[in-house]
Amino acid sequence: MNGVRPGERVVFDGAAGKIVGDRWDGVGEHRGAVLLLHGGGQTRHSWFRTAAALADNGWTSLALDARGHGDSDWSPDGDYGIDGLVADLASVVGALEERPLLIGASMGGMTSLVAQGELGELARALVLVDIVPRAEPAGVARIMAFMSANPDGFGSLDEVAEAVRAYNPHRKRAPTPEGLRKNVRQRENGRWYWHWDPAFLQIDSEPRRSTTHERAAAAARRVTVPTLLVRGEQSDIVSDEGVAEFLELIPGSRHVDVSATGHMVAGDDNDAFTSTVLGFLADSDI
Repeated sequence: MNGVRPGERVVFDGAAGKIVGDRWDGVGEHRGAVLLLHGGGQTRHSWFRTAAALADNGWTSLALDARGHGDSDWSPDGDYGIDGLVADLASVVGALEERPLLIGASMGGMTSLVAQGELGELARALVLVDIVPRAEPAGVARIMAFMSANPDGFGSLDEVAEAVRAYNPHRKRAPTPEGLRKNVRQRENGRWYWHWDPAFLQIDSEPRRSTTHERAAAAARRVTVPTLLVRGEQSDIVSDEGVAEFLELIPGSRHVDVSATGHMVAGDDNDAFTSTVLGFLADSDI
């Protein structure tokens, strides 16, 4: 995997089925455990380089597939609301022997924020990637449009790559589309489909999936652990107003913009993102 040492497959009991992940044991003195939670429509593979780098710095890293995504079980009743995601996270943390650092992107970040705020001392610190309680509706709508644009799948991996490029035109395109295999699955008809349950989009309303501003803000007010917000400089999800409110909601929290990146910060510039996280951990003495 482009020089990244592979993780060991692990399985946890979630609230609605199995949660599958990969684990990298930390090198040297144990600094703690870290759970990496991806965004909606992604899989745990989006974290592999960051997870391996954290492990090389002493952290036991676990990248997880959310329910209905990747290799984790699909919810039998199509429940992909925030309560189910929080319940899954609480179940995984309960299986660990320590409070972890939580790194969550978009949906994974909102899950981490709500879980920490509503359940208490679940984590020892939070890193939220391009998500705040007051997310910009236009950016959210663009994500939902991208995810729902190809219900009949794709005829080739090149078509998948073109769809990704159209959504994220500033990201450098890989020489071949083979790396996208981890994000799609091929059915018997030969077509490629995203590696998540289509029912993920068939929910009563967007607020039920991503929680309301009021609920997220209330959760943020109760967060007392060290917290870092990492925003993509070109993000259409997190505005300056959203950042300002976030910093006010969680006194002592920090904010960093990663240049030349959009909503998919870690995917756009993984080295810069990982360096930002390691700097936060060092400065916070976590």
